Formats: sequence, C-alpha cells, structure tokens
Amino acid sequence: MFGITLQFIILNFIPFTMKTFITLLLVLFSTALFAKDYQVYGPQGGLAMTVTLPKGFNPDTDTCSMVILMHGIFASEDILPMPTIAKKLAQAGVASIRFDFGGHWDSEGEMQQMTIEKEIADAMAIWQYAKSLPYVTRIGLLGHSQGGVVAAMTAGRIAASGDEEQPYSLALIAPGSVVKDACLRGRFFSAKFDPKNPPEYIKCFGMMKLGREYILTTQQLDIYGTASHYKGKVRLIHGSKDKIVPLSCSEDFKATYGDAAELIIVKGENHMISLKTRRVADLVVEFFK
Repeated sequence: MFGITLQFIILNFIPFTMKTFITLLLVLFSTALFAKDYQVYGPQGGLAMTVTLPKGFNPDTDTCSMVILMHGIFASEDILPMPTIAKKLAQAGVASIRFDFGGHWDSEGEMQQMTIEKEIADAMAIWQYAKSLPYVTRIGLLGHSQGGVVAAMTAGRIAASGDEEQPYSLALIAPGSVVKDACLRGRFFSAKFDPKNPPEYIKCFGMMKLGREYILTTQQLDIYGTASHYKGKVRLIHGSKDKIVPLSCSEDFKATYGDAAELIIVKGENHMISLKTRRVADLVVEFFK
C-alpha cells in the first residue's frame, strides 16, 4: 500500500524528467524492503522457514534435538497443527524447523508446479540445513497429510542413501497416501479428470491448482516401497473422524514399518487436527522427547 501511494504521487505531481529516476529508486527500494532472506533453496526457489528453539536456549553453548515439520498439500507452516507442535516441542526442550514447501505461501514458486518429488527435494534441502547447525544433536521428521507422505519417503531416501546420520524418529499424522489413488482414478477432491490424459491443471476448492505434472508423477510413486527403507521408530497418529484421508492409509504405513511403528487413533479428531490439537501435539512431543 505504501509503494502504491508513492507511485500515485510520483506519477501525478512530479515532472516527467524526475519521474523515471524516482520510480526506479522506488522499485529498487520496495524490492529490497520486501525481499525474503532465504537460507534454503528447493527446486522452485527459496523456502520460507521458522526455527523454534527452547526458551533460554543458547545456540552458541547449548545442544538439543530438532524435528523438521512438514505441512499438508494446501497448508503452510503457520496453519494447524504445525505452530502448536513447534511450541510444545520447544517447551519440552526440542527445537524445530517448520517451512513452506515450494509454491506455497511465503516460499518461492507456484502451486501449479508442485509435485511430491519436488517436495521431497525441499525436505532434503531442509534436512541438510538442519545437519549443518552446530547445536543440533539429532534430527527427527514429522509430516501431516501429504506432508506425511513426503516425510515418510524422505526418511526412506535418507536411509537408502547411506547417510551416516539418520532420522532418529518419524511421526506421521494422517499420512495422505490416498493422493496416489486419487490421481489414478481421476478424482481429486471435487475435481474430475481423465487420469490417462489429465488437463494442464485441475482446480481444487475452486482456486487451488494442481498441475498435470503433479497428477502424472504421483501416479508413479512407490510410496510404501520407498518408505520401507527407514528402520527407525515411527508413530502414526490419525483422527477417528478424518473424512479426507482414510484410516487405512495409516494402517498400510504401519504394516510397512512392522513392529517399529505404533498407531494411535485420536477419538473425535478430524483431518485438519483442529479439534484436539493440543492432544495431538502432546502425543508428538511424548514421542520425540
């Protein structure tokens, strides 16, 4: 709004010989003022992120565990349940990084260009950043909905890569592996399409665009096969009233991980984790702590 007001004054009250010069300065000033200071980059560009540390924590002298938090398909780092989980982890002495995937909210890129493979690349970039932090002793992963698929596949990719450092624990909240079935059958939320020849994009909820590349690449994902490479502890959390991701998705993940995984069903909770957010956050903290 400030920039628009200045431009109005410049264009209407300043002589033309000065307009170009001042307008150029205004553009440069606005770009510098509102530019994001990205520290981590994924396939679509800079990733907006928030690091939450325990109260009184000194990064120069103290150490702690850290959990990387991954949001759902149309969500962001600041939408439930991520802020509550980050706050609860910090209260328990565990740091966290929550971030927007490429094409979401404050990160660079476009939603229409998003794919799960690109989000895995985003997660891997955040993983490498977390590893570079001198005060971090070990790193866990958590994902909600589609973020659960990304977290599970990222953990599997890290395990298969032979990285000396592995996620010490993995939490999946209503992991949305149903996205593959949706893309294969040609119905994603209310959008219908030909799964063999999808359009350039489909619209979900009237405004969220999923591109053709997302549909075709999701059809080919080996979600459970990739996830199975991870051999650490897993906690699955699923709401009993989830109408978006069926409980069978969490059950299939549990079968994939075997005895290393436990499934907790939160009675009365929905997919958005908006009814019993603190209860779910407490289950997460209990697990990672």
